[in-house]
Amino acid sequence: LSPYPYLKMKFTAFITSLLFVGSSAFAPGATVRSSTALNAEKGATSRMEFLQQSAAAVVAATILPGQAEAAKYGGFGAGSPEVVDPKDAIVDEEILKSDAVQSALTGVRGYKTAAVDMKATLASDSQADIGPKIRSDFDFSKVRTDLNAINAALDEDTQRGTDRIVRAILQDITELEVTQKQKPGVARSETRLSNVNKKLDKLEKSFDDYLAFAN
Repeated sequence: LSPYPYLKMKFTAFITSLLFVGSSAFAPGATVRSSTALNAEKGATSRMEFLQQSAAAVVAATILPGQAEAAKYGGFGAGSPEVVDPKDAIVDEEILKSDAVQSALTGVRGYKTAAVDMKATLASDSQADIGPKIRSDFDFSKVRTDLNAINAALDEDTQRGTDRIVRAILQDITELEVTQKQKPGVARSETRLSNVNKKLDKLEKSFDDYLAFAN
């Protein structure tokens, strides 16, 4: 038994409160309509706010693993209450063929490739600092803009699910940046390396899942 049960309870309660505040924007029950949940004019969460929320989430992932699972959007169809199977999505072909959406699709394919490249970098050097590449390849505002542009080509029911994927992607990008950071002179452990690679795996899959709605 812990010699300081009271302190442990207080610390757990503190982390829980941080996670509750940080994750409230990602609640699956929140009202969603055509791409507005993520629009800038509605006060979309800034990169700094995401980083602050994610710092609490990364700590809580160890202490409260059940809470950390809440960020996942689940599978398609019957496996998820909100994310429909891409083959059942209704797509506005005219909007899909527009220059803006086609440019956004190219961007998202590039983000998926960037995730693969970062994994390759870590495979060759487990101590590599991928922070600069995360910030340049996953420019927060551009990623959000590209994902929302593609979302505009989908019907409202489909957007309830794709908005969920978008929120998960944005959260994972910021958590990735927090997770990969190392203190000067301290080597990255195998556990931390595994956590970074898991984030990159999840991002690669999320981008792939999102692109499936526009194929």
